[in-house]
Amino acid sequence: MAAERLPGTSAAEQLPPAFPERAAWGTAGKLRAWQAEALEQYFRDQPKDFLAVATPGAGKTTFALRVAAELLAQRVVNRVTVVAPTEHLKVQWADSASRVGIKLDPHFKNAQGKHAPGYHGVAITYAQVAAKPVLHHNRTAAGRTLVILDEVHHGGDALSWGDAVREAFGPAVRRLSLTGTPFRSDTSPIPFVTYAPDENGIRTSVADYSYGYGRALKDSVVRPVLFLAYAGAMSWRTRAGDEMSHVLGEETTKDINSQAWRTALDPAGDWIPAVLKAADRRLTEVRRTVHDAGGLVIATDQDNARAYAKVLRELTGEAPTVVLSDEVGASARIEKFQNSTDRWMVAVRMVSEGVDVPRLCVGVYATSSATPLFFAQAIGRFVRARKRGETASVFLPSVPILLALANTMEVERDHALDRPKNEDENDVVVFDDQAMEQANREEGASDQLGSFEALGAEALFDRVLFDGGEFGTGGAVGSEDELDFIGIPGLLEPDQVHELLRSQQARQAKRKTAAAPPAPETEPSELDHRAMKEERNQLQSLVGAWSRRTGSPHKAVHVELRKACGGPAVAQATREQIQARIAKLQGWFVGKK
Repeated sequence: MAAERLPGTSAAEQLPPAFPERAAWGTAGKLRAWQAEALEQYFRDQPKDFLAVATPGAGKTTFALRVAAELLAQRVVNRVTVVAPTEHLKVQWADSASRVGIKLDPHFKNAQGKHAPGYHGVAITYAQVAAKPVLHHNRTAAGRTLVILDEVHHGGDALSWGDAVREAFGPAVRRLSLTGTPFRSDTSPIPFVTYAPDENGIRTSVADYSYGYGRALKDSVVRPVLFLAYAGAMSWRTRAGDEMSHVLGEETTKDINSQAWRTALDPAGDWIPAVLKAADRRLTEVRRTVHDAGGLVIATDQDNARAYAKVLRELTGEAPTVVLSDEVGASARIEKFQNSTDRWMVAVRMVSEGVDVPRLCVGVYATSSATPLFFAQAIGRFVRARKRGETASVFLPSVPILLALANTMEVERDHALDRPKNEDENDVVVFDDQAMEQANREEGASDQLGSFEALGAEALFDRVLFDGGEFGTGGAVGSEDELDFIGIPGLLEPDQVHELLRSQQARQAKRKTAAAPPAPETEPSELDHRAMKEERNQLQSLVGAWSRRTGSPHKAVHVELRKACGGPAVAQATREQIQARIAKLQGWFVGKK
């Protein structure tokens, strides 16, 4: 039996800008401006291959299904195959397609050989394609097929996967490739993507249409994101039995940084409970104006996910939804959470990519993955705007590479095949997709970072990152310095967020200046060296924050402070001189020169 014929494009014309019911405030017409623009370009050029890069939350599904509906109605194609990364996304695609009259079978198995009567095609995973490329080649060749490759970067997950995707879909009449993130962190070529040399001769991916986060933010299509970073003292025991300690976020070697980060994520320490408590407070604040707002904790592995869920249950009195992997029942749990008003969901990787839960407003990035690809996909779960003024809040470890990624959310990246080695790569931990898969196995991620025993992890509020700026000068968990930022209303325009962040920082600086101890009037005591060390550390922390904000090297900041306040280098400066420089820097943060 042939698939049911589409009733023109009338159903597709009723497709909202994005599923489910999350058209942004101010969106005009039946399609968002970028979707209409990309659609016009597509049907003007009539390409066999088309790559659309659009930020998570922008509505790639809507664009792709509109293309499919038009091509079916024009009889350019008579079947559709959607390839997605996960089982849940297959169902999500089929549900979305059904709303516009396109019937996709998300339960198709390779053993079937062909899809059941009454369907226009199937929704399958990249793993299914890799398992039987010849089968899918024959299915594609048997009809005039449109292939939609969702999150197409997964086609390069392994050489065999790339070869399988090319073999399976070579005979397609049309191929529409979609992605919402920076491409792969490795140099595996992505099937059906065009690469061209840039000005330095590096072969770089070429998108036919791009719609980045920066433009989507200006269009109010996505939410702005507040990043709340937490530092703290970490201690652990190495395989050799040596006890180590480090303050999370301070400059150090790759190994020490990675083990301090791993220690922070240990559910038995104090860092995770403190950050989860802060995130839950933030969620309560957001729910005052966004009543169904939900939170998501992204964990490194299944053991940690279960442990984090237990901590949340003890904190809130409510058991969170736990999604451990792409397993039977996972889609149903995500859908149930999506349609509820429950507070929290905890997951490993299942909801890091593509899954639509528009009410997610608060996140905890409790994973040790730090590729631009994974980070962007994870943050993409929180940026899906539903109405004007919604702001996302993401809590994360104060790790240099994560802070750098947070500060460059608006930077659009392409996939480079000949990327030269970055000079800083030896100083940071960057997991690629394969390493993340290993981290999700039962043995956890400790093998990636070197065996160690976490001994203690304390949390300190570090700073807030927003729209490339940094606010706050640190504070204890539960202090006014932290609550100033956690208590920001959940519905604000971006310029209102900026104004409020500056106001809170000014209040914090004034409070700290007022609380600063007076200069000693007596001879130095035997404990003065401890106070001097603390104040030097405070000065160094402020210098680092100012350096990140302005781009000036630490040395240049110190020179400017000495010019403004007088005195010798930090090592020879008196307590009064150190305190004067701290006060001067605090003034700079609030606009006082």
